[in-house]
Amino acid sequence: MRPDASVLHLDLDAFFAAVEQRDKPSLRGKPVVVGGVGGRGVVATASYEARRYGVRSAMSTREARSRCPHAAFLTGRFHAYREASERVMEVLRSVSPLVEPLSLDEAFVDLAAAGLPDLSVPTVTEVAEEMRARVHEVTDGLTASVGIGTSKFIAKVASDLDKPDGLVVVAPGTEVELLRPMHVTVIPGVGPATAERLRRAGIHTVADLERVSLDELVRLLGKAHGAGLWSLARAEDDRPVEPDRETKSVSVEGTYDTDLTDRKVMESVLTRQAGDVARRLRASGLSGRTVSIKVRLYDFTTLSRSTTLSSPTDTASTVARLARGLLAELDTSGGVRLLGVGVSGLADWIQEDLFGDDFGDGPGDADEADDAVPEVPLPGLPARHRSGWAPGMDVVHADLGRGWVWGAGRGVVTVRFETAETPSGPVRSFADDDPALTPWRPPEPPAPDAPVTPQSPTPA
Repeated sequence: MRPDASVLHLDLDAFFAAVEQRDKPSLRGKPVVVGGVGGRGVVATASYEARRYGVRSAMSTREARSRCPHAAFLTGRFHAYREASERVMEVLRSVSPLVEPLSLDEAFVDLAAAGLPDLSVPTVTEVAEEMRARVHEVTDGLTASVGIGTSKFIAKVASDLDKPDGLVVVAPGTEVELLRPMHVTVIPGVGPATAERLRRAGIHTVADLERVSLDELVRLLGKAHGAGLWSLARAEDDRPVEPDRETKSVSVEGTYDTDLTDRKVMESVLTRQAGDVARRLRASGLSGRTVSIKVRLYDFTTLSRSTTLSSPTDTASTVARLARGLLAELDTSGGVRLLGVGVSGLADWIQEDLFGDDFGDGPGDADEADDAVPEVPLPGLPARHRSGWAPGMDVVHADLGRGWVWGAGRGVVTVRFETAETPSGPVRSFADDDPALTPWRPPEPPAPDAPVTPQSPTPA
């Protein structure tokens, strides 16, 4: 724990939903839920208007719909979230060179490295207010909640105390007093299972936890976990802000409206997911040695299997073959709710043609689909997914311009024509194969080393 309140935690408020409301004028001030839109989808983010009805992150979409049926349920637009996140991170890095992003919408900032005249509460408060104003400006209206404290733990707790659009600075020496009345789940690492174990021992608040001896906590929770909670209950946290946190793994998973029972369909799903993982690896200049799969069965039993290569790969067909081989080890006859593929043991290099003899992959076919597994349509998915029109996605019409998908199904796609720069727009419906309607994506920025084509001189 530091002597000064010099660790800042910034958390963008209801980030995904806020971006959707910013870019879709007709949704401003209305309930918005972003996540999986199918019956087995999961809520990623709910706007504050939806939260008033009890909708929360990680809730099933089915329950969210029952609580707030009039909300707009949208799939994610990660290009828009990534762009907003990059702008925010630029603001943070302009304040301090030590910025530790935790996700697209939150980060720690080390104000001790910001070159401030001092680290008094008034000074760091002023810096935080200026930072929040700049974030609001560069993101065209998004808000952030900020906490500042003597450690990462305290800063994170503080940022949750005055949401949305709030700022809380915990003065040095007041940390334990702040924590004592709070429920034990405020402490990182206290999930449902740990909370239940502590409840059975009569431990409900941080004050209760503080009164328990280290030996007793170790007996209840194990050496590492017990010792960690013992320290955090006393606000003891000396973790540094790490600006270069390494990516541990790259993974993709999906939950399906109807249990998958056909092995060919499962293999096709894994092949697609392996392709997505491989593209993300290559885009980040990474490769990996360990391929794993995650399988959730019909009865919610979750299984995982992994295999480790002698050298790293970023080849889609290699990851797909290994993933399918791992699936073959499992009994999935009862049906599968969720499938996922991941690659870990990451490195920033790859040995070319490493698997040429064993797997038949050459260095030129990393982006090609595996010929051995044809594309198989997935049963039970809504028509909007099969046709490619997901609610919330950006589209453009040849005559009517840009808009977004309001809904789709039964061969029809409905679009509201509006953007962040326009008023709330009209709604029109089209056949889902109308050639005038296409997905819209922002233009790719030019590569940093792209050659510049010289302009021809203008005749005098």
